[in-house]
Amino acid sequence: MLTLDCPYCGVAAEETELHGGGEAHLKRFGPASSDEDFEGYLFMRENPKGVNFERWRHVNGCGKWFHAARCTMTLEVFGTYSAQTTEPPKALLAKIKKKRPQWPGYGAEK
Repeated sequence: MLTLDCPYCGVAAEETELHGGGEAHLKRFGPASSDEDFEGYLFMRENPKGVNFERWRHVNGCGKWFHAARCTMTLEVFGTYSAQTTEPPKALLAKIKKKRPQWPGYGAEK
């Protein structure tokens, strides 16, 4: 079972207490954007085999959204962090790179 540590309340929550919210760190486009930009925001998502950055909500706990870095092949969780950050913390990226030296790095897939 997938277990994520909520960075806000500190609880190690099982996936049954959480709700997945898809890809993290998306640039959102509003009403003034072009149709192409808005379409890309709605429908185009990364789906990497390997390390992925996702949004999660601690539904049966504090109710807050946070981000998690995990491997989609092994379900290994590298860490969680605040949803208010615009990119993953450098310490988390270094931890991932240390465990997965072949990983190209954050943003390299795009």
